[in-house]
Amino acid sequence: MAREALLVMEMLKDFVERGAPLEVPSARKILPKVKLRIEEARKKGIPVIYICDAHRAQDEEFKRWPAHAILGTKGAEVVEELKPQKTDFVVKKRRYSGFLGTDLDLLLKELKVEKLHLTGVLTNICVFFTAAEAAMRDYKVVVYRDSVAALSEKDHKFALDQLDQVLKIKVV
Repeated sequence: MAREALLVMEMLKDFVERGAPLEVPSARKILPKVKLRIEEARKKGIPVIYICDAHRAQDEEFKRWPAHAILGTKGAEVVEELKPQKTDFVVKKRRYSGFLGTDLDLLLKELKVEKLHLTGVLTNICVFFTAAEAAMRDYKVVVYRDSVAALSEKDHKFALDQLDQVLKIKVV
């Protein structure tokens, strides 16, 4: 059986909490499902890897988006309901893909992971680009439609359709 890992994308206070700089209201709706997937992964001994924005104060990304998830701030922390445990992994990133400029691929290779399960936000940005890059790196990828969220239903559906139809990623 392929070694698996669960990726929890961007379930940070600056995305999930009411009034946050990049609030994704639908992220609060998926919290119970993401929490359940984390609990199931831990019970099965599947590594849980949190992929978290950790921007510099003057990050180039802030030309496109409001300042958010600045390294060392409360907004860059995982929401209380999903806090990482000591046995979990945290990968900090500054761009949309969890692979770009991070050690995610190295970590996955060390863990001998072949299959990734993706949850979190945003379906059409961080989840999408991480899933796409994982597929292009020949990982098997599963995205859970009830455990990912976007700013709009249109963006959510479009991203899931692209993952399924273009990249042949399993969307369940």
